Amino acid sequence: MRRWSRTSVQLFLFLVVFSLLLLSSIVHDERAIRSREASTAQPSFPTHFVAETFDDLDWSNACTTVKSYRGKSSPAAERRRQHQSREEGCDVFSGRWVYDNSSHPLYEEASCPYMSDQLACRKHGRPDEEYQRWRWQPHGCNLNKYVFSSIPVYMILLLCLVAETYHKEYDATIEFCWAPLLVESNSDDPVNHRSNDRIIRPDTLGKHAGQWEKADILVFNSYLWWRSGQKIKLLWKPDDDGICEEANGLDALKLAMETWADWVASTVNHLAQKVFFVTMSPTHLWSREWNPGSEGNCFQETNPINEEGYWGSGSDMHTMQMVGSILGRLQTKVVVLNITQLSEYRKDGHPSIYRKFWETHSPQQLANPVSYADCIHWCLPGVPDVWNELLFNSL
Repeated sequence: MRRWSRTSVQLFLFLVVFSLLLLSSIVHDERAIRSREASTAQPSFPTHFVAETFDDLDWSNACTTVKSYRGKSSPAAERRRQHQSREEGCDVFSGRWVYDNSSHPLYEEASCPYMSDQLACRKHGRPDEEYQRWRWQPHGCNLNKYVFSSIPVYMILLLCLVAETYHKEYDATIEFCWAPLLVESNSDDPVNHRSNDRIIRPDTLGKHAGQWEKADILVFNSYLWWRSGQKIKLLWKPDDDGICEEANGLDALKLAMETWADWVASTVNHLAQKVFFVTMSPTHLWSREWNPGSEGNCFQETNPINEEGYWGSGSDMHTMQMVGSILGRLQTKVVVLNITQLSEYRKDGHPSIYRKFWETHSPQQLANPVSYADCIHWCLPGVPDVWNELLFNSL
């Protein structure tokens, strides 16, 4: 197995910041990703993000009065641009899945002690292996190859494959920071983050930014938790008599993204640091979208969708377009990894019923596996490995 050069390995000295996909592995977005400009002019953003932290904030009593969010005007006009990772003019995000029984899977599920039971599909009874054997082939070019196989959203496989060898040899540091909503929120505890109410401080990165700013390479993602359908409470001032506004997921994400983009524009040294943003990880919750007339989901799906250009409701176009416009304003400060379209084809790549579930299923659910199939996360080895290849290809 070919070893990395020192230069290549040092490129992977980074802090990876992924907010929860869902996980799943992530998990998962913009259909239009804007063309990078050579201009070095600083983008214009509302400078509203707050640096201080509120570690002693009692989130349980933060919102005693809730008002409807009525919008916030932005002082900067949005200019849309597309960032694409290209190799000699080739768009690596446009291509097709090719069955490759000779070189895939890139690693064995059971070989990593860090593997999560949420992603280990074979361990939990998945009978087929074909989902592991598909390779992404861009139209007109090839992805660069690298020595280890995967950097899943939660970095499980990266840790597994490089922890013992490369970290010791190169003194590299790889970190996963839990910041599922980018800005400060009542969901920032990596273990105790379930709540009936999501509350965010829309203008405050605080403790999160303190962990990000010293990294050489940062990888961000934030989508799934904004799409749950529940309203999100906006806490602008902790000392404002418990008055909060309530917004839908799209409006709340826009506020958080603008705060994050403001931080990237004003703080990141683009000559010394590299910032990536991974687009939405799609879901496959409704089989009628690829098989009209059916009433299932990803359960028992064993092959990719072969309709080039396919889009399902698992990719929210309005959300992706909004995020795309904000990323476009950052110009060359951020590289967008457009994993959404290529992942849309992989209805076969989810755990379905073949994972560990922490909740107990009722007899009715067990009799109808479609009712509890996980069509959000991804099996490993599998689709997230390609996301990692695209990251490597862009470094």
